[in-house]
Amino acid sequence: MASAAEQLAGNLNFGAFSKATELKQRIWFTLIALMVYRLATYLPLPGIDPVALEQMFSQNQGGILGMLDLFNGGAIQRMSIIALGIMPYISSSIIMQLMSSMSSQLKELKKEGEAGRRKINQYTRYGTVILCIVQSYAIATGLESGIAVEPGMFFRMTTVITLVGGTLFLVWLGEQITARGVGNGISLIIFAGIVAQLPVAIASTLDMSAKGTLGGPLVIVALLAMVVGVIAIIVFVERAQRRVLIQYPKRQQANGMSQGEQSHMPLKLNTAGVIPPIFASSLLMLPMSLAQFSSADSPEWVTTLTAMFGPGQPLYLLFYVVGIVFFCFFYTALVFNPEETADNLKKYGGFIPGIRPGKNTSKYLDFVLTRLTAVGAMYLCAICLLPEILRAQYAIPFYFGGTSLLIVVNVTMDTVGQIHSHLMAHQYEGLMKKQKLRGGKRRSK
Repeated sequence: MASAAEQLAGNLNFGAFSKATELKQRIWFTLIALMVYRLATYLPLPGIDPVALEQMFSQNQGGILGMLDLFNGGAIQRMSIIALGIMPYISSSIIMQLMSSMSSQLKELKKEGEAGRRKINQYTRYGTVILCIVQSYAIATGLESGIAVEPGMFFRMTTVITLVGGTLFLVWLGEQITARGVGNGISLIIFAGIVAQLPVAIASTLDMSAKGTLGGPLVIVALLAMVVGVIAIIVFVERAQRRVLIQYPKRQQANGMSQGEQSHMPLKLNTAGVIPPIFASSLLMLPMSLAQFSSADSPEWVTTLTAMFGPGQPLYLLFYVVGIVFFCFFYTALVFNPEETADNLKKYGGFIPGIRPGKNTSKYLDFVLTRLTAVGAMYLCAICLLPEILRAQYAIPFYFGGTSLLIVVNVTMDTVGQIHSHLMAHQYEGLMKKQKLRGGKRRSK
C-alpha cells in the first residue's frame, strides 16, 4: 500500500496544484504562522542579563535545559517570551485525558459531540494557565539568582505575565494553523522548533569532530548511518498495519440478490503515534525543569535527584520507558474502543469471519490491538532509547535523538498526507464541475 507521500509524488500535477487556490492559501498561512513563531523565540524577557544567562545555559545545556530547549526552538537559551513553549498545554492535555478516563462527568461530556469537545478544550486551557503560572513563577524565582537585573516582586510579576501570555499565544497560533492551515498546529510548532535547531546541531557536531572530542570521521559516518536507519525504521513501522477482514452478508435488492461485500479494518501497529514519547518527556521534564531553575537555593537531595534524572542516566531511562509503555496503551485505549467498534459492526450487519458478533468480536479486537500495541511500545522504546544511550556516551546533540526524529518524521508524513487529501479533493471538485458543464451542454442541444 503506497503512502500518502508516494501517492502525492506519483500523481503530482503542477497544473492542478497551481489551480488549488485554497490549498495554496492554507500552505502560505501555515508558513507565515511558523515564521511568527520563530520570530517570537528572539523576543527576550524584560530585565534579563544576557551575559549571565549565556553562562548559566552553557553550564547546564547538557541536562534538562538542553532537552527543553530542543522542543522550544532555542527559546530557553535566549529566554524569550515563549520560553515555556507549548509543553504546559501538552501537560494539561495529559491531565485532562487521564481525568476523562476516571471522571463520569467528563465521560458524559465526551459523548456530547462537538459541544462536549469544546468544553473539554476549555478546561484544558484553564489547566494550561495554572501550569504556566506555577512554572513561570518558579522560573522567575530561579532567574533572580544572578540573572535578573533588578530582582524583586515586580520582576516576578512581569515574568509570570509575559511567559503565561507567550504560551497562550502559542496555543492560539497552533489552533489557527489547525483550522486555517495544513497539518496539526501544535505538532507543527514542535516540529518547527526542532528543525530550526538542526543546522546549529550539525555545525556543533562537525566542530566537535574536528576538535577530537566526538571522535574521528568514522563516528560521523556511524551517526549519519544511525539517523538514516532510524528514519527508515520509523517510516516503515508508521505505515505498518494489521488489516482485519470484515464480511458483510448478502442483501436482497430490487433486481435480485447482491453478493456479500468484503472490506478491511486497518489497525496501525503504532496507533498512538508520537504521543507517548512527547507525553513521557513532558512529564519527566516538568519537575526536573523546576528543580533546575531553583538549583541555587535547593537542598542537596534535590540536586542529587536532578542529576539522577538527567538525560541518559539509568533512572531517567527507566521512567522514560515506563512512561512510553503506559501512554502507548492508555492513548490507544482512548482512540479505539473495541466494544463500540464491535457494536457498530453488528448494527450494520458486518462480522469477522469465524468470530461471533458482539462480545466475541470485541474480545478478538481487544486481543489483536493489545498485541499490536505491545509491539508498537517496544518499537517506540527502542527508537527513543538507543539514540539516548549513544548520545549520553558520545555527547551527541539532542537533535539527533529518537524522540526528535520520531516527531519530525511523523509530523512530515501527517502534513504530506493532508496536502495530498486537499489536492485530491480539489481535483475531484474540478472533475465534478466539468461533468456538470458537459451535461448542461448536452441538454442545451
